[in-house]
Amino acid sequence: MDHASWQDLIQAALAVRQKAQAPYSKFFVGAALEDRSGKIHTGCNVENATYGLTICAERVAVYKAISEGCRAGDFRRLAIAADSPELTPPCGACRQILWEFGGDLEILLVNLAGESRCYRLSDLLPLAFDARFLSGPAPPVSSPATPSQAS
Repeated sequence: MDHASWQDLIQAALAVRQKAQAPYSKFFVGAALEDRSGKIHTGCNVENATYGLTICAERVAVYKAISEGCRAGDFRRLAIAADSPELTPPCGACRQILWEFGGDLEILLVNLAGESRCYRLSDLLPLAFDARFLSGPAPPVSSPATPSQAS
């Protein structure tokens, strides 16, 4: 396998960060996700005036990769570049999506000052919730209440 270097991932994350749509927060983030074949999938944050419809760079990269044919387990590592003085980890929702599709990925956080630090996703999301919690016995099926039973 021909894997991209961390420098390739960092450059891809920094480049896509410049495409972010962040008119409200002015917080521009780029993510570069490498799949197991070495292909890099990028994403940037896209804000919406309702805020709740905003999507983070990490989720854009995952969803874009999925739309291009990748599946859960196909990912190797992720670089996240943010324009803050502090290294910025993924939010909780992104950590959950990354766990679901990438498992215990290596995640490199970088800022514009050139600082960086690498983590395992399991360090950022201890006791992650995933499909193994959903494989228990199915709940009993109850029949709908008849009008005389409903009160």
